[in-house]
This record gives sequence, C-alpha cells and structure tokens, in this order.
Amino acid sequence: MDLTVPNADAVRDFYKEVVGWTSSGCDMGGYEDYVMSQPEGEIATSGICHARGPNVGLPPQWLMYINVSSLEASVEAVIRLGGKLIKRGGGPGAGGFFAIIQDPAGAVCALFEPYGEQKSSSG
Repeated sequence: MDLTVPNADAVRDFYKEVVGWTSSGCDMGGYEDYVMSQPEGEIATSGICHARGPNVGLPPQWLMYINVSSLEASVEAVIRLGGKLIKRGGGPGAGGFFAIIQDPAGAVCALFEPYGEQKSSSG
C-alpha cells in the first residue's frame, strides 16, 4: 500500500512517530519517496510518496495494490463494468505496470501486473 501526499517528509515523520515505522529513501530522479518498514526489521510495509512525478494527480489516500495476471484485460473490464481508469504507470523501478482505477461505487485502488507476467508492452 502506498500513500501519496503533497509533503511526504512530514507524513513520513508522522507515521514513524505514531506506529514506529522506519524509512529508507527511494530515488525518484531529483527527490526521494519513502519505503516504510516495520520497526522489528526491514520488512517493507508501505510507501509514502510525494504527489509529483509519476504520482501527480493521485488522491491523498492509502492506495491498495491488487495483483492481476493481465492488466489490459482488467482495465477493459473496469471500463466495461462502469468503473473509471484514473492513471497508468510503472516501468523500471516499479517491478511492473499498474493502473489506478475507481470502481462504480467510487472506491479507488490500483491493479498491478508484475514483470514476468506482462503480456504486452502497452502497460
């Protein structure tokens, strides 16, 4: 799960204090987003991201990622069934391709197709 906000530094510090997460930087080409980990070790828990670069326009909410075997087929189904495609992304560093969608009830999540499962280059 990721959280995209205008000031990731402040929100990173908030969660470090509130739940005890540790953080490590993730180079985004001129700025850093943050990988948040459990206090007992280095198990990644979530990401806290700045609302810039590939994250421009994402809502400031915790975003759940759901793995799918075919991103293209899933996006087609979203649209056919009354949902909305908000944004596509992914590529190097992301581990695959994603589509942020809104379901017919208004809930937002991300569909994720990891590398190795990608069927097309259109991602």
